[in-house]
Amino acid sequence: MRKSLILLTIMLVSCTGAQQSVNNDVADGRRYCNPLPMVIGPGGNASGDVSVMRDDDGRYYMFCTGGGAWHSDNMLDWEFTPVQRVPVAPDVVKFRGKYYMSGNDCPLYVADNPLGPYSVLGEWENTPDVEGGWNEPFDMHIFIDDDKPYLFYSGRGISGIFGVPLDPDHLNRFADKPTHLFSFNPQHEWERYGEMNEYTGVAWIEGPWLFKYKGTYYMQYSASGTQWKTYAEGYYTAKHPLGPYTYADNNPLLRKTDGLVTGTAHGSVVEGPDGGLWQFYTIVLSNPPGGRRIGMDRINVDKKGRWSVQITDTPQPAPGVKSTRASLPVTINKMNAMNALSKFSSQQPGRYASYAVDNSSGTVWEPDPQDPEPSITIELSPATRFDEVQLFDVDAVRIMFNTGGRRGFGGGGGSTTVYKYKVDVSLDGETYTTVLDKTSNTEQRNTIFEEFKSVEARFVRLTVTEWPGTQLGVIEFTAFGLPGHTEPARVAIPPVITY
Repeated sequence: MRKSLILLTIMLVSCTGAQQSVNNDVADGRRYCNPLPMVIGPGGNASGDVSVMRDDDGRYYMFCTGGGAWHSDNMLDWEFTPVQRVPVAPDVVKFRGKYYMSGNDCPLYVADNPLGPYSVLGEWENTPDVEGGWNEPFDMHIFIDDDKPYLFYSGRGISGIFGVPLDPDHLNRFADKPTHLFSFNPQHEWERYGEMNEYTGVAWIEGPWLFKYKGTYYMQYSASGTQWKTYAEGYYTAKHPLGPYTYADNNPLLRKTDGLVTGTAHGSVVEGPDGGLWQFYTIVLSNPPGGRRIGMDRINVDKKGRWSVQITDTPQPAPGVKSTRASLPVTINKMNAMNALSKFSSQQPGRYASYAVDNSSGTVWEPDPQDPEPSITIELSPATRFDEVQLFDVDAVRIMFNTGGRRGFGGGGGSTTVYKYKVDVSLDGETYTTVLDKTSNTEQRNTIFEEFKSVEARFVRLTVTEWPGTQLGVIEFTAFGLPGHTEPARVAIPPVITY
């Protein structure tokens, strides 16, 4: 690990010289913000294909492609634990006191604890031939319905989703022939391949996840492919785990193609500590080598039983929290704004400092590796001398670091992603107060979300004091807050005289 001092100065500069603070708490309750700031480490990385289960004691367990497991009591504070044998697209289910883990192209594993150790129960038995839909099964998911186990999986490509009952005494054994539940439908435009869904006959149907809610079975699935920002999630409903299934008329359930949270699909549903339904999902970053992240949001159910999810990328009330302080991003595109005092100390060709605040996961700011104190300065209130100056009550920051690696698989296998940093604020660009000090941080995260007491400011300075590898990359830095009070323009505009 290389140690250096990096200074990203994101200034919220004032016409006055004194530091001022708004005398209120961070919020009525805690908040979360997408992408989720998951702790990662050797042996695991939260890089998509997220499967979350709630155990009988109310504790939550999350498994992702990249290895490892996370557990939490509140769906907000997730503790990472290395777990061996975690496959691509893992899924863990509890059945008759045992925990079973399935995934892509692997046998069925079993353990006495959701965190393992897992051992091989056996290869899948009594499986059909290719015509029966068992040709290299993909994204396996086991669902338990009144002590009856079922396996659901994708047949790859456009073939769609299959389901089959399992032998409850030998969970790796098919108890019947698979049922083909549904396949790719080109009339569902969002299922098609491509960034514009322009491929009329090509798709990748995957990620089945079944959830029973008030007597109805909701089968989620994903398309068009995890390499596209158009990656999205839809659902069918049925009155029996094996159907027949009816396509929901308000599909897709999840779809977002702009901003930091894009390519939202391949997830899972769980009942939250507040009793509501919560959707976890994969986030596909815009930058091809930039990897993937994890997101979650509430599921809304209307009177007809239809599900909907409002995908968010700003601070939201955590599960169980009824109300919080609302915040908006206040740094977007203010590096090159007209009349802005924004500046930077170094940048590399094609890795511009302005990319750190452009609200895109497809760009990265990289300072010169030889720059011992790189800095980036963003003025939040660019104004002419005739304009009033808008101050902001800032209360949180989000940082997305670029750890590289296809699909974000980096972070396992012994590497680390510890970033050390602090956040200072100022009104005049001269006197700073520290609102967040993580210079002794030991947690490994590639996405950061931190709240602090709301403070009125026009400058925010982020200082990164340590990072993994030889090159620091910042995909995005976002300061959150709300407009505060205003200060008068330096030059008064004479009133318009009419006759």
